[in-house]
Amino acid sequence: MYENYLAELRMDMQLTDEFAEFYDSFERSDLILILSTLHSFLINLFKCMNGRLPTKNIVAHFWADPSRELIDTIDKIETLQRRLKNSKYAFDIEEYNQGIISKCNEFLSSSGGSTIPENMEKIELYYKAPIFIKSNTVKIEHPNKNSINNLIPLGEGSYALTYKYHDDFYDKDFVIKKAKKNLSEKELKRFKQEFEIMKVLNSPYIVDVYSYNDDNSYIMEYMDFTLDKYIKLNNNKLSLGLRKSICLQLLKACKYLHEKGYLHRDLAPTNVLIKTYDDVLVVKIADFGLAKNPINQLTTINTEFKGYFNDPNLKLEGFNNYDLSHEIYALTMLIYFILTGKTNTSQIDNTKLEQFVKKGLGEKTNRYKSVDELCEAFKNI
Repeated sequence: MYENYLAELRMDMQLTDEFAEFYDSFERSDLILILSTLHSFLINLFKCMNGRLPTKNIVAHFWADPSRELIDTIDKIETLQRRLKNSKYAFDIEEYNQGIISKCNEFLSSSGGSTIPENMEKIELYYKAPIFIKSNTVKIEHPNKNSINNLIPLGEGSYALTYKYHDDFYDKDFVIKKAKKNLSEKELKRFKQEFEIMKVLNSPYIVDVYSYNDDNSYIMEYMDFTLDKYIKLNNNKLSLGLRKSICLQLLKACKYLHEKGYLHRDLAPTNVLIKTYDDVLVVKIADFGLAKNPINQLTTINTEFKGYFNDPNLKLEGFNNYDLSHEIYALTMLIYFILTGKTNTSQIDNTKLEQFVKKGLGEKTNRYKSVDELCEAFKNI
């Protein structure tokens, strides 16, 4: 049983909550602290190893004590992962860190220090992102052959095709997002990163994803409408109260993202989704293919400008220079669209709304400095 091993780890380690915020979803205080502590151990030991990296075309010596400490830390992580495998606390190791751990297992020695091989680069240290990711407790497999025949195309993006299907076992609709077959290695990596980001995020305002499949597709929850479609279908009958509720949920989603160190970078009515229930409407953000990851940034100087709600100045500044001020611009545009059903901001009759939009879309240095500031201004409209 894993209980005995958790007790053993609690006794064996001086626990720290330095990275506990990344592991709140595990909902067990001792495990949250254990994962936070193992995260801290890895960062400190990798930081120590970075003092000997990059090795380029020669080998390097990694001292005996940190070698033994790293061996012990990896053993604790892998043992904990095995013990929790079939429990509700099962976890995976983030892909990049899993690769580093596997590489270290090849050369670490418990005596006399370790020989770091040639051409090993400095290790990226995960200060702003989790290393351990909670495994999906709900495993949704690919649909059976009958279901495959009934896939309903939903749309096509730069990297993927999306389909709706009905799962007979769960008696629910789901979405399969499938990478296109002609993607480059970097594009496929971005597609996988989108899934990993959404899997880590734990918010009612972010679309849930369930499993990544061998054919480079993943399964996610089905939402009823894009924001674009919902507004266009209902613009003449939406109350101001409901419009403001949609805006506030969107702002909560973006505040959560920013607190986790991410910028979405493609906020638009087609990437905000709506789920309608009998008594409530729920707003969720999707499509994280362009999200700015705090650790593994895939953006290059030639990244294409995308999104008609994005700041047009990005065409000159370069999409790789996207920052919070650009996200504020897109958020302001979205709020204006939700409140009015329009995208043209040249003529606004409501004075307070006009002032709100003018500040959010104006000179970068004069825009709202955070989602909180934007939210406070929005409440005064």
